[in-house]
Amino acid sequence: MSQSATPSPGVAPTSQQQRSSLAMLSLTALGVVFGDIGTSPLYALKECFHSSHGLMPTPDNVYGILSLIFWALVLVISIKYLSFILRADNQGEGGIMALTALILPHKTRDQGNRKLLVILGLFGAALLYGDGMITPAISVLSAVEGLKIATPAVAPVIIPITVAILVFLFLIQSHGTGKIGAIFGPLTLVWFLVLALLGIRQIINYPAILTAVSPHYALHFLFNNGWTAFLVLGSVFLVVTGGEALYADMGHFGVRPIRLVWFSLVLPSLVINYFGQGALLLTNPEALENPFYHLAPQWALIPLVMLATAATIIASQAVISGSFSITSQAVRLGFCPRLKVAHTSASERGQIYVPVVNWLLMFSCIGLVIGFGSSSNLAAAYGFSVTTDMVITTLLFFFVTRERFQWSLQRALLLCGGFLIFDLSFFGANFAKILHGGWFPLMVAGLVFTLMSTWKTGRSILARRMRASAVSIDHFLSSISISMPHRVDGTAIFMTGNLRIAPSALLHNLKHNKVLHQRIVILSVVTEDVPHVPWSQRSKVEAVGDGLYLLVLHYGFMDVPNVPKFLSTLEVGEHSFKMMETTFFLGRETIIPSKKKGMALWREHLFRLMSSNARTATSFFSLPPGRVVEMGMQIEI
Repeated sequence: MSQSATPSPGVAPTSQQQRSSLAMLSLTALGVVFGDIGTSPLYALKECFHSSHGLMPTPDNVYGILSLIFWALVLVISIKYLSFILRADNQGEGGIMALTALILPHKTRDQGNRKLLVILGLFGAALLYGDGMITPAISVLSAVEGLKIATPAVAPVIIPITVAILVFLFLIQSHGTGKIGAIFGPLTLVWFLVLALLGIRQIINYPAILTAVSPHYALHFLFNNGWTAFLVLGSVFLVVTGGEALYADMGHFGVRPIRLVWFSLVLPSLVINYFGQGALLLTNPEALENPFYHLAPQWALIPLVMLATAATIIASQAVISGSFSITSQAVRLGFCPRLKVAHTSASERGQIYVPVVNWLLMFSCIGLVIGFGSSSNLAAAYGFSVTTDMVITTLLFFFVTRERFQWSLQRALLLCGGFLIFDLSFFGANFAKILHGGWFPLMVAGLVFTLMSTWKTGRSILARRMRASAVSIDHFLSSISISMPHRVDGTAIFMTGNLRIAPSALLHNLKHNKVLHQRIVILSVVTEDVPHVPWSQRSKVEAVGDGLYLLVLHYGFMDVPNVPKFLSTLEVGEHSFKMMETTFFLGRETIIPSKKKGMALWREHLFRLMSSNARTATSFFSLPPGRVVEMGMQIEI
């Protein structure tokens, strides 16, 4: 009789089972986490020798740039992210939104300084949307451009082919990544092995190229080429784009698989491929047109283009999924209006689909491909948003080391100051790209930041306006004890953001219908500054008299707030919730912009537009539509 490999409850897994689980996690992480950074060899070294830099592939230049590439991978990815930044997890979750949540302002903290840091983190999150538009465009276009080397006659259709692939990529998003995700890891494994094999083939012919790991070549290049070398850093930075994905996806796989895959496979494969491209340029300078594809023999070009295209689709998928995740977290944290979020997997809560974000990304990617026309032109726009994000991550990490890790000021400054030296160097080099396309992600970030900050500020003003005319729960209880309104059977749930104030829908219902239900539950759904709240800690109930109860449901900013599902597990007032005997009363505000103190008038109109197009509370909280009553009111802000 065969035995299951799954350990029984309470029995620790064997070392073999642990190794098997680690291997599977590592393979999956390879496909999701390293797709972006793994496709950089398609264009990074080529852009370092772009004609605008005026550099020829001489031994000094090739060795110097390869040394810069090697040390960028070591310092930025191996040391900064994998050794330190990944320690700053928010209950196991990473990414700039999770990092920002760690320093959200509390009453015991310096509100002014903390809000400035939150604004900085919010702008960093906004920058990732620009990256989410450029990464699929440049990755897929650079892969398809390999067809020009294999068959020059196809050059006129490179753009249409790229657009078709991008349309296909975004059309399948609604189906989720569960089915195609199974092949991501093995296919990415093949991609990295091919990268290494292509590089080894050239290194064998020019083994001296391996000495470029010495940092003196990088320093010699920087000192001898001055301003040109500084600008080249903007292209060198392309080799570490995707570093943020290591941090953002840590919650899905854990730190150990990510580190294992990086040091055992990804880093060696990337270094070997870049050094192979460098060796090729020293023996065949004409290969500068596209050194990556010239690594391969003629017979392998078409298969390599197909493999590269598949790899770039995988890389793009990770960035697109990241954009969905950031949007979902922003909604939970109150920086974005409620949007439709579809869960594409019954078992994986992280697999989501946000239609409005998907279509905006698709049309933006297509516009970028058509507008810029080539991967070289797109490279001028690529990198600025990522390097800005890395600077912001370092600044936020400094405060995390002081508050969460309890580091001394000297230790925190020494580490984060060291990170800022190369972060700001890359930032300055990429700053020169603004006039050549870098303005695009900056414009996108500015737009997204304006929308998010307007929503957050507008909701705060709206809450203040409503509190000004509110009735406290104590006053409400006193009034009904005197007037003794008629009570009807059933349970009424009134949703509110402040449990100490009687919801407007409750007051309107009593005023117009002259009745109250036997059991009244005032419900507040609170999103905590942590990714997930355990089921056992999710609710708190307080009985305040006359059949009225105050109920708080706590969710993390990555949890799905399905209110009826959780209520079905609760008992309030010794009675369980029966949906057919429960009515949800919701307040629906109509925003009227005014000249009252608050926001600029144009932002008030923007807030009204966002509010009117937000997803309804009924849909967002998964309330049964047939059991919902909405009470409208007009509010000037």
